[in-house]
Amino acid sequence: MLEPPSTPSASATVVIAGTGLAELTCAWLLLARGHQVSIRSAGPAAGARPLLLNEPTLDLLHALWGGEPVSDCHRLAHRQVVWGPGGGATGRRLPQPAVVVDGARLAERLLGRLSVRYPDALCEAPGIPRWTVTAAGPPDHWTAGRRHLLAGEAPLAPDADGTTALLVCTDLAWLHLTPLGGGRALLQAMIPGPAARPAELLERLLADSALSPVLLHAPAAVVSLPAAPRLHRTPAAPGRLLVGAGAIRFDPLSGTGTAQALRTALLATATVHAEATGTPLDPLLTHYATRLRTAFNDHLATCARLYPQAFTSPAWQHELEACWAR
Repeated sequence: MLEPPSTPSASATVVIAGTGLAELTCAWLLLARGHQVSIRSAGPAAGARPLLLNEPTLDLLHALWGGEPVSDCHRLAHRQVVWGPGGGATGRRLPQPAVVVDGARLAERLLGRLSVRYPDALCEAPGIPRWTVTAAGPPDHWTAGRRHLLAGEAPLAPDADGTTALLVCTDLAWLHLTPLGGGRALLQAMIPGPAARPAELLERLLADSALSPVLLHAPAAVVSLPAAPRLHRTPAAPGRLLVGAGAIRFDPLSGTGTAQALRTALLATATVHAEATGTPLDPLLTHYATRLRTAFNDHLATCARLYPQAFTSPAWQHELEACWAR
């Protein structure tokens, strides 16, 4: 685990509003630095939430939390990628160790660890907090596009490789298949806009791709979620810091969403601690927003490089242009 700096001469009083990975990590780090922290739950988790964590993200989790924060996971060994039109080619199978975990259960596990070491953090703090840290900010984002992610679970074919994640393209979408263990897989498809009938569209995309033989059938239950990169216009303000997806969201293609959420927790911790030890507030807020904006622009530059390699149809033109409008 990262060694905490010395206890601040004047500790801050902080409310952590939410129990996602970013909020809990910020609470953990602030408590280790001697600040007064209380955690307010955002309510019960909304069911299983599969997360694919690559090795750098796992290393970051271990560095921040110590011990073995990830358990009850399914391990993957390879990733096979066909990035480009007509996803019928075999592509390259690359060694890429990763784990698939239930994000809700991981957050529950981390909250349990935090409550054992810092039981007072689950109690309401007296007085008015100096800071509120949350991923649930007001809906004021700059969003780079309209694309949506279709997602659903389905059974793997009996002869399918349960240790390899697969990424392929069709003319309309990229599709990612993540084995979950127990003979099941998560199928995701990124499309250039919202879908009126998500399950029907995902079934058609699957049939048009090289992934069709890997599953016994298409997912029966499918959700459609906005998934374009987005950045909050005011992620930092006096007394409030946004973290996680509330502050910044990357395209799922990057595979770094969880790592980015953890980095926002590190940034929020540094901001609170620096103000408590005497750094003026205004430069800290400016630095917070600038760091997120720089990360966002770098991410859009990556999208602007990768997406035109795979999609040239008019349906994707708006999304390609949105990658440059930053």
